[in-house]
Amino acid sequence: MLSLSHVLTLSSLLFAISVVGIFLNRKNLIILLMSIELMLLAVNMNFIAYSTFHADRAGQLFVFFILTVAAAEAAIGLAILVAMFRNTRTIHVDDLDGLKG
Repeated sequence: MLSLSHVLTLSSLLFAISVVGIFLNRKNLIILLMSIELMLLAVNMNFIAYSTFHADRAGQLFVFFILTVAAAEAAIGLAILVAMFRNTRTIHVDDLDGLKG
């Protein structure tokens, strides 16, 4: 049986990896989107761990709402990525200024 500290340690490790991914790689939009999704999954793991520890289902229900928003965010991010690649033939974040309307 995993204790609460084991799950929180894993969650904080995932969150730290995603923060490092954001700060080390600011050029590639795909890496940035994956790091943001990993950050959201680490937070979801915290919600589930605390919800299980306190025997309350509210945290697990809240995770479903977060996953829904994360899926919408990923779909919009990938749509922007495809539009950017069609126009500029690159996925560097520095070239996002070309999408201003």
